[in-house]
Amino acid sequence: MRSKLFVPGARPELFSKAYASAADAVSFDLEDAVAEDLKTQARADVAAFVAGPARGAPKLSIVRVNAIDSPHFAADMAAIVPARPHLVNLPKAECPDQVREAAALLQRLDHDGDAGPGPRLLLNIETPRGLRRAAEIAAAHPRVAGLQLGLGDLFEAQGIRRDDPANLHAAMFRLAMAAAEAGVYACDGAHPDFREPEGFEHEARMAQGLGFIGKSCIHPRQVEWAHAVFTPSPDALAWARRVVAAAAEARARSLAAFALDGRMVDRPYLQRAERLLAQAGELPDGGTAS
Repeated sequence: MRSKLFVPGARPELFSKAYASAADAVSFDLEDAVAEDLKTQARADVAAFVAGPARGAPKLSIVRVNAIDSPHFAADMAAIVPARPHLVNLPKAECPDQVREAAALLQRLDHDGDAGPGPRLLLNIETPRGLRRAAEIAAAHPRVAGLQLGLGDLFEAQGIRRDDPANLHAAMFRLAMAAAEAGVYACDGAHPDFREPEGFEHEARMAQGLGFIGKSCIHPRQVEWAHAVFTPSPDALAWARRVVAAAAEARARSLAAFALDGRMVDRPYLQRAERLLAQAGELPDGGTAS
């Protein structure tokens, strides 16, 4: 999921256009992008599209519902979960109990078990409390697939400068470590300026260097910028293939570590290589060559 393109839930005329884009995933927003008086219609329109035209499409479907403590959460879940998006995006996650409550409701509403595994949870970490407890939140339930960093909410309300690399790195590193501890992925949030690529690419490259899988996009032109950063390079993929092949030969000789290109390689390097190949679709997501 190198790119995740947001589309407002109150703009059904944009749904098919978003699915026709190059984005790896489309995220329908029922939260901040939808005015109070349009919430009911928006959730109905999103549910109908996810259950209909989006079903079976070669693109991840994600729905950001309203926060668990909002008056819209239960109705959002009741409409969206039976439509079976790939991910339900829970905003402003702040404690493990919220995650378990959301997962329990998701389980009760997902009646189509014959269609395979139901939706999983993508949790937004966008408050100081959420960031402090991110590892606990990520590990709260097996339905959690990943954490997403929300820098707008996290930084702006506190007066924290987003253009300071030290501030960016501190928040991203903490989220990356929390996701790694829980065994889930980390995804970067959206950059608000869709007219110039510099700020977007700066954040994306920092996130990619910290192991994030991709970045959210608020405009189709940002999708290309995200793919330029998060698509593994041919050189990186060639290295990963060599590592995986050498690891297989080493296992056949009962070796846990081996030399490749003049460097010692052991399990952590193999895991990095497998991750790169999974990103490129050469290994199953979450799979292993070992």
